[in-house]
Amino acid sequence: MGSGELEVLERVRAIPEGFVRTYGDVSPGSPRFAGAVLFECDDPDLPWWRVVRADGSLAKGARQRQLLAAEGVPFRSGHVDMGKARLPSDAP
Repeated sequence: MGSGELEVLERVRAIPEGFVRTYGDVSPGSPRFAGAVLFECDDPDLPWWRVVRADGSLAKGARQRQLLAAEGVPFRSGHVDMGKARLPSDAP
């Protein structure tokens, strides 16, 4: 695994419960790379469900929504309320 993949995984692990980040947040300039890294990762402890699309929609549907809702992530009109749930960009 290369350093780029490790950086993405480190950023995902750093997302605290109850918050989300976008694919672009965890892989600036290459959100599809983040999606590929998450797809290939089989670490059961990786909180993959905390990574959402920039518009707050969910790539993994109902399962992802259930996990986020259990953590108290707010939703509005079927999407994550990014104004409330997105981790600030200055957070580690």
